[in-house]
Order: sequence, then structure tokens, then C-alpha cells
Amino acid sequence: MKSTNISKLSTWGVIITLGIVFGDIGTSPLYVLRAILNFSGGAKELVIVGGISCIIWTLTLQTTIKYVIITLRADNKGEGGILALYALIRRHVKWAFILAIIGGAALLADGIITPAITVVSAIEGLALFNSDVPVVPIALFIIFAIFFIQQYGTNFIGKFFGPVMFLWFMMLGVLGFSQILQNPVILKAFNPYYAYALLSNHQGGFLLLGAVFLCTTGAEALYSDLGHCGIKNIRVSWIYVKITLILNYLGQGAWLLLHPGIAIDANPFFSIMPEWFLLPGILIATLAAIIASQALISGSYTIINEAILLNFWPRVQISHPTLNKGQMYIPSINKFLFAGCVAIILFFQKSTNMEAAYGLAITITMLMTTLLMSFYFYIKRKSNIYIFIFLGCYLIIEVSFFIANLFKFIHGGWVTILIAGFISYIMYVWFKGRKIKNRLTEFVFIDKYFSMINDVKKDESIAKYATNLVYFTHANSIHEVESKVMYSIFNKQPKRADVYWLIHVDVVDDPHTLTYKITPLIPGSFIRIDFRIGFKVPTKIYLYFRKVIETLVSNSEVDITSRYPSLRKYAVTGDFRFVLTDRVQGFDYDFKPFNQFIMDSYDVLKKIGITEMKAYGLDTSNVITETVPLVINPSGECRLTRITD
Repeated sequence: MKSTNISKLSTWGVIITLGIVFGDIGTSPLYVLRAILNFSGGAKELVIVGGISCIIWTLTLQTTIKYVIITLRADNKGEGGILALYALIRRHVKWAFILAIIGGAALLADGIITPAITVVSAIEGLALFNSDVPVVPIALFIIFAIFFIQQYGTNFIGKFFGPVMFLWFMMLGVLGFSQILQNPVILKAFNPYYAYALLSNHQGGFLLLGAVFLCTTGAEALYSDLGHCGIKNIRVSWIYVKITLILNYLGQGAWLLLHPGIAIDANPFFSIMPEWFLLPGILIATLAAIIASQALISGSYTIINEAILLNFWPRVQISHPTLNKGQMYIPSINKFLFAGCVAIILFFQKSTNMEAAYGLAITITMLMTTLLMSFYFYIKRKSNIYIFIFLGCYLIIEVSFFIANLFKFIHGGWVTILIAGFISYIMYVWFKGRKIKNRLTEFVFIDKYFSMINDVKKDESIAKYATNLVYFTHANSIHEVESKVMYSIFNKQPKRADVYWLIHVDVVDDPHTLTYKITPLIPGSFIRIDFRIGFKVPTKIYLYFRKVIETLVSNSEVDITSRYPSLRKYAVTGDFRFVLTDRVQGFDYDFKPFNQFIMDSYDVLKKIGITEMKAYGLDTSNVITETVPLVINPSGECRLTRITD
């Protein structure tokens, strides 16, 4: 649920932030310590104390220092996340798109397994009452309900997310503290020596980092949700969250030290609950898992929306089920995530099996964020020593996590890597395909055609095509236009109109920009409108265009009354017709093999996505789509010899 604008620090803002930001990292106590025990082969004292020490210092170094203190400051006009960070540096580091693609894809891939593992982990607590509880069917039903309700908007339940998560974290803290009182020796886990001892002395200790890393998998969400909650609310709420998380981990450790003969597959999270509280605890855990899932789903919508505007994803249908700012619903992504979650649950069956697949992809996202942050610091002229310390420190930490997680690859990690690879393929093809097309775009100086346009406008032997004829252009300069536009007006079919319009849409790095500029190329006959739209703003071009026309008419800058005498005397508004030109590869132009593969894949993705007409919200009755050659004047010699009798 990401619909409330709560950027200013307030008590209610802090509570709501708990429901929006901390669902993923907040539900990690459900499975982290159990994963460490499963991997180490038993509840040995060094494993328990050393493992919790690793957790405490991972939450401190990775989540607190890197994300809460440092990375949250790298905001793009208040917006955060790996794609917002990329937007800040893309004009300075041309190849940074590769880091953004890898990081964004890995984040989406990990978002598929998060709902699965959190919901299944919560439902598995019911096995303490009855070992025959059908965990998988119940989990599938909950997952279905979560995804089904997205189309109607989650505002009506979202207001409860914050209070529920506040209760969840309070429960974590109280349960953990009650166990610490019974065995306070666990407090020695604050000493980082025990983390070092575990990693260096325990057989396979380094590989335990793969399980330890699960405690910080939700850290990237802190940055991604910056625009929804604000830096102050996130930082203040994190103090409460971190305290309760550490208390719960310590409590689980204290209980394990008192029960050294515990079975390997036992879950200490539910074991520390009093028997009378077990059912309410499982219910609250299930609600927290649902909230964590909802946060990941909403976050995926946000990532895809940003990816579309940054040319990383094909245009897809986006709807806004509520009037609340920022809340959206993307049907295709909802289906993709639902199918992925169902497949994960059916394939792995148990949350213990999912642990092997969980975390590998998100380490890649964190590595990409670290690299992008180093470029950001360089652009901001931070000292080289500062950049070196930041980069060196977190590359060591995250590469270590990555190597440890690589050992999960054959045990299930390949699943998320496969998904991340598929998403990366889509993002790369779309980005590269657009680049190839743009490279082949031929621009011409528009003033050379002014006289032709005036002549066509007066030539009554050409049937009038429209009163107002509108084209879209990607030319950044007001003095240029694509040759395909002129080709459509003069060659494709001569199109006579009273007023010609050019619309240019520039997606800018500032996330919330929405401005426009009017340039009369030929006063009263040829007008260009430049829209500057932030990558967080919906591209409702038809709506914006109508607003601009209304403003121009009210200022007497343009006359849109019909030019037909019979209609003009009744002040009937003239008709508007939009022409969209789709460039297709002709048989007379070939790419190199790799680029041909990219363009073939690009064409497939283009068919899956929605058209420009739908993306811009145009009235279908007033739109015509024309196909023109990708290269209008192909180069290359063609030696033909004429034979005469």
C-alpha cells in the first residue's frame, strides 16, 4: 500500500511508515534463525551466539549505516530506489543503465519469492497445533486473495497496515525480551568477536552468511519507499523496528541456549511463544506476512512504472483504482507476480526449501546500488577518500554475502537468478532496441518545409484530412523534426489541414515535473507543444493536450473553431486527428546479427505491450496509425544494368 503522502515527520506518519516500508525486513524473524540452524546442522552455542552477532552487525552495517544513514540522502527530489538513483547519474555515466537493469530486475525477482516465503512461514506455525494442516492450499488461497484484491485498490485496508505492523513489532520485542530475562547470557552476542569466531572457526562458517543475509533483505525497500514516507519518518521508525528485531533475535537465541536438544527443523520464532498466545501469534504473523506481500506488490508496480518512463519496459496498461496519489494497478505485472508466487510455493512446498532460493538475487541489487552510489558521490564531488572507504567497505561486505549465497544456487538459488535473468533480458532488449531505433532516426530542419505546408494547406485539390492534425515528435530541438513526419504529410498520403500540431514529450530526471511550452512555428498554422514530465508522472498526454488547448483558447492564442462555414457560424469546435507513425524494418535494410536479434525481440515485446494510442490516452476514434520504413533513404549501392535490344 503506497498511496498516502506522509513525507513530513509525524506520529501518524511514523506508524504508517511501519506498514509501508518494513514489511519485508520486519517478517524476517520468521525464518532467519531457523535458516542458520538448518545450514549449520544444529543448535550449537557458537552457532547461536555467533549467528545472532552476525545478524546484529549486519543490521547495523548494512541496513542502518548504508541505507538509513547514507543512501537515503541520495534522493531524487524526494524519490528513492535504484531507478531513481540511476536517473540522477544517467547523463554523466552512459553505461550506468546496465547496473540499473541488473539491480531492478533482481529486485523484481526477489519480490516474487518474498510473499511466498513469508506467507508459508506464517501458516506453518499452525503445524504446532496439527501436523496435518494443509499449509500449501491455505498459503495459495491467501496469495490468491492478496493478488485478486489489487484491482479494486487497497486503500480501504491500507489504513490498518501501520497499526498492525506496530502491534507486530511490539509482539516481537515483548516475546524476545521475556526470553532474554530467562537467559541474559545471550547479550554477549553484541560483541562482534563471536561473529568473527563463527565465520573463521566454525566449519562452513563463512557460508552461513548466506542465511544471515536474510535478515537484511528488506533494506532495499527503505530506499525504494523514500518518496512515499520521507526520510525522517523512515529513520525514526527504524529505531523502533531495529530494537524490536534485535530483541526478538536475542530472545530466540536465549531460548535455543536453554533447549540444546531442539530439532534442527524446529522454528524458534514460534517456540518462544507461550502456549496460550500461540494462536493469536500465528494470526498476527499471518497479517504481517500479508502486509509484507502487499508492500512488495505495490513496490513492483512502482518499479515497472518508473521503468516504462525510463525506457526499460514496454508500455503496459496502468490503472488507478483509487484517487489517492501514487496508488496504481498494473494487470500484466499482477498476473506475472501471482503466477511466480504460485509456482514458487508449488515447487518448494516448504519455507525451509525456499530459504535456499531467497536472498541471492537481492545481493545483486545491493551491489548495483553500491556501485551507483559511488558514481553519485563522484558526481556530487565527494572526496576520493570518502568514496574509496564507502566502496571498499560495502564491496567487501556484499561480495562476501554474494559468494556465500552462490552456494545456494544449486539448491534453489537458480530459480530467482533465472527470473532475474528473464526480466533483465526484457529490460535490456527494450532499452537497446529503442537506442537502435533512435540512432536510425533521421531528423530534418523543419523550416525547409514551411512553404510546402502553407501550399498544401491552400491546395483545395487535396481533400482536407482534418481541421487539426497532430503528430508526435522525439526531436529535442524545436528546429528539427523526424523525416517520417514530413514523409507522412507529403508522401504517405498528402494531408491537408488548417492547423498542424507537433507534440514532444520529454521524460526528465526530476520525478514530479509537469510543465509545457508553446512554440508557434508558423503562427496560426503550425504549433509545437513541449511537455516536460517527471518519471513518476503518468503520461496522460491526451488529457494534458486538452488542458493546453483550453488555456490557449481562453488566452485567444489559437482558434480551434471549425473552419467549415456551415459549422463555424454555430461556433462548433473543429475536429482533431492524431497520426501515429510506426517505423518498421524494410526488406532493403539489414542489421548486424546481434542487433537483428535485439530488434526481433523488441518487435515481440512491442506486440505484448500496449500501443502508443492507449499509453497516451488518445481517443481511438480520432487516431490513425501509419507504418513507415525504419530507414526512409537506405544507403548502399545497387548496381543495375539496363539491357536494350
